[in-house]
Amino acid sequence: MASQADRVALFAAIRRDLRDGMSSRAIAQKYRVSRHTVAAAAASAWPEPRKKPPPRGSRLDEYAAVIDEMLRADLDAPRKQRHTATRITDRLVAEHGAVGVTYRMVRLYVSERRPQIWAEAGRGPQRGFIIQSHQPGMEAEVDFGEVAIRLRGELVKCALFSLRMSYSGKSVHRVFSSAGQEAFLEGHVHAFDVLGGVPRGKIRYDNLKAAVATVLGPDRGRVEAARWTAFRSHYGVEAFYCRPGLDGAHEKGGVEGDIGWFRRNHLVPVPEVDSLAELNGMIDRWDTEDDGRRIGARARTVADDFATEAPLLAPLPDERFPTALVATVRVDRYAQVMVRTNRYSVPARLIGRRLRVEAGASEIVIYDGRAEVARHERLSGRMSTRLELDHYLEILLRKPGALPGATVLEQARAAGKFTPVHDAWWAAARKTHGDAEGTRALIGVLLLGRHLPAEHLVAGLATALRAGALTVDAVALEARKAAEADQHPPADEPPTATGPKATVSSLTVRRLTALPSDTRPLPSVAAYDQLLRHPRPGAGGTS
Repeated sequence: MASQADRVALFAAIRRDLRDGMSSRAIAQKYRVSRHTVAAAAASAWPEPRKKPPPRGSRLDEYAAVIDEMLRADLDAPRKQRHTATRITDRLVAEHGAVGVTYRMVRLYVSERRPQIWAEAGRGPQRGFIIQSHQPGMEAEVDFGEVAIRLRGELVKCALFSLRMSYSGKSVHRVFSSAGQEAFLEGHVHAFDVLGGVPRGKIRYDNLKAAVATVLGPDRGRVEAARWTAFRSHYGVEAFYCRPGLDGAHEKGGVEGDIGWFRRNHLVPVPEVDSLAELNGMIDRWDTEDDGRRIGARARTVADDFATEAPLLAPLPDERFPTALVATVRVDRYAQVMVRTNRYSVPARLIGRRLRVEAGASEIVIYDGRAEVARHERLSGRMSTRLELDHYLEILLRKPGALPGATVLEQARAAGKFTPVHDAWWAAARKTHGDAEGTRALIGVLLLGRHLPAEHLVAGLATALRAGALTVDAVALEARKAAEADQHPPADEPPTATGPKATVSSLTVRRLTALPSDTRPLPSVAAYDQLLRHPRPGAGGTS
């Protein structure tokens, strides 16, 4: 069957031949068409559309009224208990003895007939959208989206925070380990700092637990979380809560689309980073680059439109809102504190003490009074543990046998803080001094890390291992020499990552190679021989 474009071209050729004086019969023979087609081309340059053939009968026709009745019953049924095409097919076979009726036939009929029945009942169309206009500096939208990253080689799921200005489309993004309240508040603070102000109108949200404690019925009534209410008061934020479910997502479609666009354009392939701070630095750069793009068919870039609304934002308050969760916790006998559902280590000397914890979205900072005693990257899972090897060195000095199987040692290896150089030196020290003393020597080396940079300590370990010097003093000496070499590198040799190529030598070797020869005469005991010529008093006398 010829397409509409082919029929238009055929009509144009027929009309051209008619203008040239060719007869209708000759044209019909030339193009192998009927004289009726030639007459239709002479009457109009645009062919009439072909008439659709009348619909053919179907084995489903006799059951159409039954299906319509099922669909009308769904008007008052709960959303999750309405008829599906599968259920309708099963009922037709079981209750009406339908023969030759297939699921495909029912599905096609239901997909066409259900919207018509809803419209007849005054409930349609089911979905409709109205284009919105936004004033500069007035409105924004906020949401979280799930993203996957490779963090230190492990695939983990994180939360992508996005605040999008409705007028310009400028967006600020931040990745957190979870979508908790601390991340929710920190994301706002970061976004307001980047924007240089706060939207004067409404910010649209869905019903995140970080902001909404309770949803009151189907309307927009909400019971807010106390910290979120305080945050809104501090920054002057006016919140607009969307309806629950899919319908509410359409009320903030700008940020929903922005998260998908950002994920597809910047997080594919999956980024590989060593920390969330590294990834967020990359995201800040991407956000700046994205300011130069045009959204849809807009004539101006995001940066051009934001330049219009930036002066209209409300000013930032003088002080930042404290977004971290503050709590007081007790240190257990494992030198750990519980924060939410995870545990973090502190120095062993603080066992039994009560400490203050500031739990941010990305970091856990622990204080003893005003002094910071521990800082950890926040864990995203549940019932996990984050341990620092340095916190347990005093205990391990008394219990060196606990080190080989310690969980803290496994975590130090995984984090790259306990290197293969440490393992090699430890193995050599245990072979030379025995397990207990060799492990104590290693712990002594690890204690040096409180005063020396890690790279210099590793350089000292490597040098001492090559020389067979398996003592703490030898490692300390070589580590300090590596530090001095980094501070004052030789003029003819660039500094290296592993420090200077030093060797550990004995004092005798250094004297023979570096000190001048000793010209003094060899010592003599001849003066003491004079004492042997005189007998002791009372010895060998006559009676």
